[in-house]
Amino acid sequence: MLDINFIRNNPQKIKQGCQKKQVDVDIDKLLDLDKQKRELIQQTELLRAEQKKISREEIEKARELKEKFKKLSDELSEIEKEFNDLMIQIPNLPLDDVPVGKDETENLVAKKGGKLPKFDFRIRDHLELGESLDLIDVKRAAKVAGTRFGYLKKEAALLEFALINFAFDKLIKKGFVPLVPPVMIKPEMALRMGYLEQTDDNEAYFLPKDNLYLIGTAEQSIGTMHSEEILDEKDLPKRYLAFSSCFRREAGSYGKDTRGIFRVHQFDKVEMFSFCKPEDSEKEHKFLLSLEEELMNYLKIPYQIVQICTGDLARPAAATYDIEAWLPGQKKYREIFSTSNCTDFQARRLNIRYRNSKTQKLGFVHTLNGTAFAIGRTIIAILENYQRKDGKINIPKVLQKYVGFKIIPRK
Repeated sequence: MLDINFIRNNPQKIKQGCQKKQVDVDIDKLLDLDKQKRELIQQTELLRAEQKKISREEIEKARELKEKFKKLSDELSEIEKEFNDLMIQIPNLPLDDVPVGKDETENLVAKKGGKLPKFDFRIRDHLELGESLDLIDVKRAAKVAGTRFGYLKKEAALLEFALINFAFDKLIKKGFVPLVPPVMIKPEMALRMGYLEQTDDNEAYFLPKDNLYLIGTAEQSIGTMHSEEILDEKDLPKRYLAFSSCFRREAGSYGKDTRGIFRVHQFDKVEMFSFCKPEDSEKEHKFLLSLEEELMNYLKIPYQIVQICTGDLARPAAATYDIEAWLPGQKKYREIFSTSNCTDFQARRLNIRYRNSKTQKLGFVHTLNGTAFAIGRTIIAILENYQRKDGKINIPKVLQKYVGFKIIPRK
């Protein structure tokens, strides 16, 4: 949610930001409702003051004032509801250096890293490799749970835990507090994180009997943990590192990536999250991106960094970078990491503030998120980039001490 004072003073900038993000919100109507709301608040306050002045003997006048106050209060409630409905539709504004574009086709490649592997044999994709080595079973998963699920088996299961342990070992040293968060959150918390207006219930899994959402990313249960709190400035940035299972319907992706485990309804992820001071958020965003790039370089998997354009930004994000891994089986780069600066958009909705140690004034923190490892996709990238002519898979050197072997299948 944006600051209404900022919207009042910068209506044109708000309109341009909405247009860049391709979000249709009637800002003129919002400002008109804001004016009506303020006028009604003023009228009710005057009436309340008048009610306090009248004597007990003025029964008729008291009744008239009471009826008038109720009428104004009812009108104010209707205006406030309409006003709030419009306010939560306004997306976070993109930062000035975010490229303007309509969709993912206009994202910009900012950097490439690593060398593309060369193979003197027929390249196999992750599913062919996984099935031949009995590492991935989507057929039995479909029997048990339906499409877009998979079993990770044997060395692939051990690779998952290796990636988790490796990420935690590296990132705890960078000041991240380890977490295992809830994978279900209340609807009001999901709404206040700012994603439901964009993805709606077609994307999220909702449990009506329990009135809870399954999280689509650990960001949703980390970002909400400090709602309605005031943080100490000395504790910022406050960084968390969480492992969780995540759940997404993939409602808009029917027919896409149906092969294997690239796009599934349930997946595991290690997620970074940071609460920081407003003046530090752009620096913190670069820090998260540098950590993601560092993890890719440790794995020695070719990648490219992509700056997301305005039309492809998520509603809460002011700026986003993706890191895409090279997948030889698809002969293309695919997203494996993402990091976003959400400025104070989520913090305002969640009322997460900090106290300035010098002025003692309260201000909203900025929130940032970043993938440490999307486990399934990282395993895909390892299988495809480290495949051998004899059908075996080499294990990245940094993971060998975590799994206890160098090659799949184990000797």
